[in-house]
Amino acid sequence: MPHTFWVLAVFLAVAGPVIWPRSYNEAIPSLSNRVEPWKLTAPVALGKIQADKMSVQEYAESLLERIKARDDEVQAWAYLDEKRVVQEARLLDEIPKKNRGPLHGLPIAVKDVIYTKFNSPLYDGHFPETDAASVRILRHAGALIFGKTTTTEFAAIHVGPKTRNPHDLLRTPGGSSSGSGAAVADFQVPMALGTQTGGSLIRPASFNGIYSFKPT
Repeated sequence: MPHTFWVLAVFLAVAGPVIWPRSYNEAIPSLSNRVEPWKLTAPVALGKIQADKMSVQEYAESLLERIKARDDEVQAWAYLDEKRVVQEARLLDEIPKKNRGPLHGLPIAVKDVIYTKFNSPLYDGHFPETDAASVRILRHAGALIFGKTTTTEFAAIHVGPKTRNPHDLLRTPGGSSSGSGAAVADFQVPMALGTQTGGSLIRPASFNGIYSFKPT
């Protein structure tokens, strides 16, 4: 693994939408009194998918609409293929229940330092031939890999991407896991992978008002 000296971790949005500014929730007008799928936390979304109250495709499309409404301002994504996301969501919906993994259908973003371009011009046009081990594990558990989130170059350079703090667009989301923290905080994805050698998880978690979990 090319990122063995980093510690993988996840960002989690565990608080309800009530704590966020009204503008976040009104970015996409609600057509009814129901809670929009993109507002759901990871455990609630998983529960609805497992109970057949929401399809993986429905959840994915709601998150994509959220991203479309907010991406010009927050700019959390380094790579996102909407058509591929929807296609993979459909395939997950077709898997029989008895064959589904514990994270079946849960969208997860991946920091762009995990076996890919490292936000560096040195890796322009580079596409890894295999998934990173962490991504393979998530796919095996049934997760829907949503896309790649922004990072500072090689997760080490002080100058970061154009990603903004979703709470205040004039402020930084912190780094180096900038996009992962901003995307989770802005309800664009319920979970995201990040890495840390110094403060690359705790800064974005603190700056964006979410939790990060570092297993070591």
